[in-house]
Amino acid sequence: MESTVLNVSLIEPKLKHPTIFAQFDELTDGEDFIILNDHDPKPLYYQLLAERGNIFNWEYLEEGPIYWRVKIGKRKIHEGIETLGEIAAKDLKKAQIFKKYGLDFCCGGKKTVKEACVEKGIDAVQVEKELQQAESAIQSHPIPYNEWNLDFLTDYIINTHHAYTRKVLPDIKTYANKVRRVHHTYHPELVRIDELVLAAYEELFSHMHKEEKILFPYIKKLVAAQNTQTNHERSHFGVIQNPINMMEMEHETLGNYLKELRELSQDYRLPEDACASYSLLYRMLEALEEDIHLHIHLENNILFPKAVEMEKSIAIN
Repeated sequence: MESTVLNVSLIEPKLKHPTIFAQFDELTDGEDFIILNDHDPKPLYYQLLAERGNIFNWEYLEEGPIYWRVKIGKRKIHEGIETLGEIAAKDLKKAQIFKKYGLDFCCGGKKTVKEACVEKGIDAVQVEKELQQAESAIQSHPIPYNEWNLDFLTDYIINTHHAYTRKVLPDIKTYANKVRRVHHTYHPELVRIDELVLAAYEELFSHMHKEEKILFPYIKKLVAAQNTQTNHERSHFGVIQNPINMMEMEHETLGNYLKELRELSQDYRLPEDACASYSLLYRMLEALEEDIHLHIHLENNILFPKAVEMEKSIAIN
């Protein structure tokens, strides 16, 4: 059915928003209407969010310069509101938009787009607009992480992300200490950067060991049990949610380290007196941050939720 069009430009200014709200309130779940206005109605978005909550969809159909057309819909009552992590798990190119705006889809991936934007004071309208554009854009085939078998995904994480971390982190630790000793007089933030690198080094190596020796082998046993349709023995740690809770807490810790490193380095901006080692340290830290974000995303938003559901579907003795 064609959407009703409400020409807001013909309504007296003080009655515009009340009229739109009345029209929205009359919608049944899943219905929508279009507003036509002579300026960007972005303030309406935030008023709807404040007064009705996250129960609406908002899509720009036309953006000036003379008219703005926006489709406003009421969510279906059982329609789930996707979180950052769920959106990124389905389409990793959208994760690049989250990264552009500093929205944490890894450790903070359980928030909705609107919640995360409001919390950080970011223009939620612009973010959602870019997500809609990414939906319709023609893209090269992304890596289908979300379609992989869980045993394959665990091997991929070990051979790609764990291997990369083991390769570069010792060098980063060495350079962080070296740059601190040479430059800390004029750049005191390097003292804390060195401390954070050491803390991340110890956290990551311990974390990867636990995944490789305890959690990932258990996930592989679940996959084998599902493939053979056999029962599975209960682990000493009980249900898989227990070690996952620990891994997610450690991810949160690592995420905080990365956030502080970026703040202290002013987004890895080199000072004028930076030497070659200084420059190399910042480049390596930024590359490590990107790798860890993807690493955590694959686990928090894809591997862990699927492993929990798999365990529930298998009879355990």
